Amino acid sequence: MKLTGRVVFRDIETGVWVLEGDDGTTYQLAGGDRKLKKDGQRIEAEGRVDGDTLTSAMVGPTFHVSTYRFV
Repeated sequence: MKLTGRVVFRDIETGVWVLEGDDGTTYQLAGGDRKLKKDGQRIEAEGRVDGDTLTSAMVGPTFHVSTYRFV
C-alpha cells in the first residue's frame, strides 16, 4: 500500500509518531528509520496497514513502513 501525508509527533503517553494521511486517516508509524521522524515533514511511503494491532496510543491503525521518500 502507498500512502502520502505529513509526519507528526503526538505527545500521548510516552509520545508517538503518526502519519496524517492525505486520505484523512491517522496512522501510527512503525518501521522506517530515524530520518523519517521529522515533525511536519511530508512523505510518500510504501508498507502495510495492520488494523488489528492494539497500541497504548490508540491513534489509528498501525502503518508498517517498508520504504519512504520525502516530498
